[in-house]
Amino acid sequence: MNFATEIARNLLQIKAIKLSPQNPFTWASGLKSPIYCDNRTLLSYPVIRDLVVEGLVEKSKLFQPFDLVAGVATAGIPHGALLADRLKLPFVYVRAKAKEHGRQNLIEGELKRGQKVLVIEDLISTGGSSLQAVEALRSEGSTVVGVLAIFSYEFDAAKTSFQQADCPLETLSNYSTMTQVALESAYVSSADQETLRLWRQDPKQWSTQWEN
Repeated sequence: MNFATEIARNLLQIKAIKLSPQNPFTWASGLKSPIYCDNRTLLSYPVIRDLVVEGLVEKSKLFQPFDLVAGVATAGIPHGALLADRLKLPFVYVRAKAKEHGRQNLIEGELKRGQKVLVIEDLISTGGSSLQAVEALRSEGSTVVGVLAIFSYEFDAAKTSFQQADCPLETLSNYSTMTQVALESAYVSSADQETLRLWRQDPKQWSTQWEN
């Protein structure tokens, strides 16, 4: 079993990833989805949490050298902090928007101009929040070596966005690996797996079909 498969299996086991092809979830955006992923759940499971940190440490070698780790608020903060602690590197985090009081910070922590930064995210869907953080760091004079996340839905739009931003992306596991694990463990049927595959290709179209 490779590492991506092991991560997917564990996320399904603790229900950090939930699948419901017949009764889809509704995301905050209003999109109907057969999957809901909340990697904050794994923080409550020390063994799996350690497994994820080990994976982040190993994958982070692809981006070396870098000077500090930046977490994307809010879900990327704990995972980024755990990685920074393991690597004995400084840590900052990037807000979705600047605070409306105090120093009105967008980036919390000490960031020095010219530093090389690895950005940590828990989940990549469209990539919007991650790339917003990348732009914020770049605007402060940092060099972003890339984004490292736990899981990706593998949307083509996200792949295109990261390429256009000239920002490398790596993840510990991904949607196609997860759906295969779900099928092999009888979490879903082959028909459900096909629904999951087709949804990923065109989420908006499938969302509309479910609404109807």
